[in-house]
Amino acid sequence: MSTLPRAITVVPGPAVTPAAARRAARRRGRRETATAWAFISPAVVVILGLSIVPVVWSLLLSFRADDLVTPGRWVGLDNYRALAHDPNFRTAVGNTLLYAALYVPLSLFGGLMLALALNRRIRFIGLYRTLVFVPFVVSATAQGVLFSFILDPEFGVANSLLHKLGLSPQGFLTDPDQAIYLLVLISLWSGVGFCVVVYLAALQDVPPELVEAARIDGAGRGRVLRHIVLPTLTPVTVFLLLWQLITALQVFDLIYVTTKGGPLGSTGVVVYFVWQQAFQTFTAGYGAAAAYVLAVALLVAGGALRLLRRRQERTEGAVR
Repeated sequence: MSTLPRAITVVPGPAVTPAAARRAARRRGRRETATAWAFISPAVVVILGLSIVPVVWSLLLSFRADDLVTPGRWVGLDNYRALAHDPNFRTAVGNTLLYAALYVPLSLFGGLMLALALNRRIRFIGLYRTLVFVPFVVSATAQGVLFSFILDPEFGVANSLLHKLGLSPQGFLTDPDQAIYLLVLISLWSGVGFCVVVYLAALQDVPPELVEAARIDGAGRGRVLRHIVLPTLTPVTVFLLLWQLITALQVFDLIYVTTKGGPLGSTGVVVYFVWQQAFQTFTAGYGAAAAYVLAVALLVAGGALRLLRRRQERTEGAVR
């Protein structure tokens, strides 16, 4: 005798109204938001504590006469007015601009030339690339200590070599006429490596079919470089220009270890001036004002390069 399955009766549940569905979705969204904030709140606290709060606090400090020890007072724009007439600050600005004017173009040009030379299949190419990049990972402090020994006027290797060549000894970092240029050379020893790595990566994106077509049409290496490679590298060059400019305007470690702003203030730069005002003369408000002058200069430089890049992109789009 066969048994037939019994019919299952489904009791319909209460109908869910659109308003109830929206409320449930909002509750679920609030729970998800609360969970997300619980995960990211430690990072937010760190960011606020180590970046946002110090930036706001130092901005307020720049409008005060404060030594960070005794109670300060509000002076408004007096710190900025004093900077405009401070010969030491003008000297620091001049030294910083000279350093940047030498370091930035030389690092870009040297990085591009080395990248072009290393962008080929030759024996031990990996070793050569590594040797070029190694100085970049050496800290500025270590570089300063190393070159301080090499360029020591009395016991350094450099003057020993000059003596063997029959040349007169040099003051190097103790000579006001040589110090800033030697610091640029020391910075190039390490800074060029970063440009080489970035340019090498960008050279891999140069369309090989365009290069091959240009060579078939009879274009030499110079024309291929000028009309194909360099235009392709333009975005990378703009990035490196901004990066190296920011690096140059913020130089401090190397100068602190080697010359400490001397001799005769010939290597004093803006960041070192800020450090002196804040931690040597204890005029922290004055130093904060100088720091914000540098910050505004960096923002202006970054904005100008960004506008230049956008204008160039619009021009290229119109030509196409």
